[in-house]
Amino acid sequence: MRIAVIGAGLMGHGIAQVFAAAGQEVALMDLSEESLNSALKNIRRNLEVMSEEGRMRAEEAGSVLGRITATTDLQEAVEEASMVVEAVPERLDLKRDLFRELDSLCPPRTVLSTNTSVISITEIASGAVRRGRIVGTHFWNPPYLVPLVEVVPGRETSEGTVDLACRLLESAGMRPVRVKRDVPGFVGNRLQHALWREAISIVERGIADAETVDEVVKTGFGRRLAVLGPLENADLVGLDLTLQIHQYLLPHLEDSHRPSPLLRKKVEDGELGFKSGRGFRAWTPRSMDECRAALQRHLLRWR
Repeated sequence: MRIAVIGAGLMGHGIAQVFAAAGQEVALMDLSEESLNSALKNIRRNLEVMSEEGRMRAEEAGSVLGRITATTDLQEAVEEASMVVEAVPERLDLKRDLFRELDSLCPPRTVLSTNTSVISITEIASGAVRRGRIVGTHFWNPPYLVPLVEVVPGRETSEGTVDLACRLLESAGMRPVRVKRDVPGFVGNRLQHALWREAISIVERGIADAETVDEVVKTGFGRRLAVLGPLENADLVGLDLTLQIHQYLLPHLEDSHRPSPLLRKKVEDGELGFKSGRGFRAWTPRSMDECRAALQRHLLRWR
């Protein structure tokens, strides 16, 4: 079986690694030779870390890289592919044009999937003729350590396409979940950004500083989220208590339909987080490295 991954950036190289580690032949395509070289370097580094942590033997790491072919030729990449995973930047026009081209290049049996995290699958597929084979497969970063994939049908996606996408993902060791409706943000990002909106609001309203907000999440309710989902937790404490809390608390929570003024000001001031060394918190090169390393160690333990 052959998998094609279009886009060798943050998500693309990790998705390529997932399928190659599962024994699939992978074509990794990008318009930039520099991006492809960087992607292969990142995959090699990921595999080295996994070997050092005892998650993979050194000889396995070598064979994973051997199953990935890098190319700048789209037609060459998708030739004979059972599944194409698009991982290009989050621009509707770019994705729609790409899927129109993929639809003309790939045989009808090929599953065409997009890794978009928020954009409508229906809109992405709108320029293609065979829209029934186009489906959303939203991986999470980094995909080689986070097994979840949200499988999202567009308005015209066939049930057979969803079934086949789920089987291909399961064969690669991923954990696909079926989202019933094509809505902005799907499931995970709707939940995540509702939390971020409230977190930013707490800082903006002077209730607590950013460090305190993060500490409350990481050492408080965040500790149990991996084993106790929010609806399980509601059932655990009782829906009668949940209702009582909501009746009192919900009127006080942030419910704006626009981005926070504080967030806008930080972006306007060039306070972009890791990119600039300051966002909601101040970052040095060392603290950024420590943050990334802590996340990787945590995810490796869970994986």
